[in-house]
Amino acid sequence: MRRLVVVALALVAALVLGACEEPEDAAQTPLNTAVEVAGSAGAPPSLTYTAPLDVPQTRSEVVWPGTGRELVEGGPLLLNLYAQDARDGTVLQNTYTDAPQWFTLSDESVGDDLADLLRGQRVGARLLLAQEDDGVPVVLVVDVLPTRADGEDVSPPEGMPTVERAEDGAPTVTVPADTPPPADLVVQPLVRGDGPQVEAGQVVTVRYTGVRWSDGGVFDSSWAAGATPSSVMIGIGEVIEGWEQGLLEQSVGSQVLLVVPPDLGYAGTANPLADETLVYVVDILDAHFPVTAEEAAGETSGAPDPTGEEPADLGETS
Repeated sequence: MRRLVVVALALVAALVLGACEEPEDAAQTPLNTAVEVAGSAGAPPSLTYTAPLDVPQTRSEVVWPGTGRELVEGGPLLLNLYAQDARDGTVLQNTYTDAPQWFTLSDESVGDDLADLLRGQRVGARLLLAQEDDGVPVVLVVDVLPTRADGEDVSPPEGMPTVERAEDGAPTVTVPADTPPPADLVVQPLVRGDGPQVEAGQVVTVRYTGVRWSDGGVFDSSWAAGATPSSVMIGIGEVIEGWEQGLLEQSVGSQVLLVVPPDLGYAGTANPLADETLVYVVDILDAHFPVTAEEAAGETSGAPDPTGEEPADLGETS
């Protein structure tokens, strides 16, 4: 059975949006605004509410706070997004079907309301936003993912390439001079993250820099201006064998040095790197098994709790 990625932070969290004020007219029907959010990090949330939901004004809550790096105005964002049309529970967006999305923390990139909610948050947070969009009530749950490796530094052994990181985490790789490349694959964590381990069949989102051992020249980097992280599925031959072997069982949040000999790279192909030993520095930002919109919809509900109990009141905001 495939296992969804679950981090230790808040295995199950619940949140309710309630009305801020009692109706002025006692005879008036109370607004239906209660939303319950449950589920674990690394998987689509489960939403419980009575459809159609009333959203008289934009509402936002922190389902659980993050404990990672604080988000920076104008800085990068990596977000998993799950949204429902609260008229009937139709899934409008679910990045767990493929890969998280890349933004910057600005009104222009994510919109005023979401940007305001994200400001001051930390990596690892789960957030809830309920608002009307062209008359459609929308409930959006946002998971904030890391944009760089974060964890315990690990020193590489002698004779291996060295890595220096800029303030934003971008790596600069230096290949040891006059040193022959290793014949076998080298997998060396440089930063050991504390997330779950990568498994075959997962979609893995990474930022990386690749250089040639022969001259230390950069041939590819997702840290370059305008570049975005890459998302690939591990274990199906979508990437070179050096990545297939090297990223398996590495922890999310880690930065990993891969030294890939030609036979595990592009040997036997017309690629210009066919005869090169390749050095990659890979930051592992996320790993999850893809969950289809249909599967996610089957796990969520735009109807009252089947137990017949009202969601617990965890507090109101106004």
